[in-house]
Amino acid sequence: MSRSTDSLLNPSAKIALAVWSGIKENLIHTQPKKRPTYSPPLITLKATTMTILITGGTGKTGFKLAKLLHAANHSVLITSRKGVAPEPFKAVTFDWNDASTFENPFKADANINKVYLVAPSVFDALPVAKPFIDLAISKGVKRFVLLSATQLQKGGVFIGKIHEYIASLGVEYTVLRPTWFIENFGSLFIHSINNSNTVASVTKNGKIPFIGVDDIAKAAFDALLAEKSSNSDFYVVGPELLTYDQATEILSEVIGRKITHTHITNEQEQGFFRSIGMSPEYAAMLNGMEAAIADDAEEKLVGTSKTITGTHKLRDYFEANKALWTK
Repeated sequence: MSRSTDSLLNPSAKIALAVWSGIKENLIHTQPKKRPTYSPPLITLKATTMTILITGGTGKTGFKLAKLLHAANHSVLITSRKGVAPEPFKAVTFDWNDASTFENPFKADANINKVYLVAPSVFDALPVAKPFIDLAISKGVKRFVLLSATQLQKGGVFIGKIHEYIASLGVEYTVLRPTWFIENFGSLFIHSINNSNTVASVTKNGKIPFIGVDDIAKAAFDALLAEKSSNSDFYVVGPELLTYDQATEILSEVIGRKITHTHITNEQEQGFFRSIGMSPEYAAMLNGMEAAIADDAEEKLVGTSKTITGTHKLRDYFEANKALWTK
């Protein structure tokens, strides 16, 4: 599991249709007589460019998604806590901890009709997210793509409650439930790898179809632009199943230094999560999700009718980012 001031917004195009018809002369009796030429009034059609709002638009998946949409010539607006984003994107200030910022995107662009939703990272997330979701619908949003996780069930804890709420509203939606990120090796685990040559987990020998953020962004891109919304949820997984022992072996080969997988207890892992700022409830939830890997919870999601399989592999990520783990 788990900011450019230039606008991408095209001005509304005005298409003028000049329609005319001429009526030729008719001879009536012996003298030619002109009938008047009929010219209907000028008709102006207004073409409106709709905008996709990306919450968390400078985050791992949000920024990748923004670049995909931009490359495909779609209008994009990004939210960030500071209201800034790398060029060429336009950003607005948005903070889940400050409900007064929720209307900022719609003040900046009245044409928002779709939202990529990265939920607030608090255990009881629905009461925080609900006012924004309701506001978005009142402003004309027709489709949501929500980022969740494989082990977060509809109606369950954390994002599961948001999943259930959006599904109850009658709007178009897709919920993406990715497995564990490849990029965790360059963020969550980077200090233990560089300081102790280890990755610690409670997963034992359980296998994970590690997923890259590029693949998640592509799944979100497809869900946002699909002609018909799925109104369902999908697991998003990578193309290979690996244990942490196998993953650290690959990393060792790539960087030329022995990295090992250390097996720890649930209590030790929750303590680590709390040490990096997670609440006790959030730490317990995350630990429970990782502990389920030891019982093949992630492996069982591969190849189902609800599975989207990406193409990015762990070794490729390690090769492309060697400098992260070079002492």
